[in-house]
Amino acid sequence: MSEPPPASPAPGWSWMPEWARPRDRERRGLGSLRLAESTLLVLFAVLLAIATVNDVVQQTHVNHRLSADLATWRAYTGHDYHTIGVEQDIVEHSTRDTVCGNTSPGSPGQRTQLCLRMSGAVRAGRRAVTGGYYLPPHGEDERRLRYGCFGSASTAGLCPR
Repeated sequence: MSEPPPASPAPGWSWMPEWARPRDRERRGLGSLRLAESTLLVLFAVLLAIATVNDVVQQTHVNHRLSADLATWRAYTGHDYHTIGVEQDIVEHSTRDTVCGNTSPGSPGQRTQLCLRMSGAVRAGRRAVTGGYYLPPHGEDERRLRYGCFGSASTAGLCPR
């Protein structure tokens, strides 16, 4: 027996190649093509699920690290301010973060700021302070404006000489 000709495609599908157009009925055969397509779809879905879980776990770890940075800055300075800025090292993709906050009460950037460099793992909700610097009031965090550098900030070339 010969296979009946495929049914004419529904209107609007003529732009697709014939093998990709929707059919009214299945062609005869073993169904191995459908099995291969289904297997590929399942593998693709599993890959997307793994990637999603990986991204969620990674973002959870980053959020935990940033919360520890804020807690460390508050403990180190003794100020319980809520307007503290955190800058992640996105150039080198490291876990070195810089946390800046005012040294006295006021709007962000309106007072002298203390910026601390933190690195390492989170231990007991805190991270290690490896260095830091001060910024004058009303200034952006630019290398030329930094002063009073200490620790890794002075050795890493983050401050003017």
